[in-house]
Amino acid sequence: MKEELPIIQKTYDLIKWYVPILNRLPRDHRFTLGDRMISGLYGLLEALVQARYTRDKLSRLQAVNASLDLLRYQTRLLLDFELVPVRRYEYASTLINDIGIDLGSWMKQQKQSKVSA
Repeated sequence: MKEELPIIQKTYDLIKWYVPILNRLPRDHRFTLGDRMISGLYGLLEALVQARYTRDKLSRLQAVNASLDLLRYQTRLLLDFELVPVRRYEYASTLINDIGIDLGSWMKQQKQSKVSA
């Protein structure tokens, strides 16, 4: 197996930390916002793994970037609806931003490799 990319490991760790929290949301939010966020998190991981093995990585990574942005807004909604304490929001935001930084670097590298090809 290939060595794990840090962005994939960070996404995996985010899922491990976030899903139990989302599963404990109040019923009226768990089956709407919570389920969407959980599906989005798993979709993010799948898309990153698939991007790793595809030839045209840049278009896949751009789609991942949009999904990550949606996750940022959904996370902010959790705070605004007072469904998570500020410290959890801050921690989730830090993890999501770290993934975003890695994603931005990967996208930049793909753009540069397209130019030099």
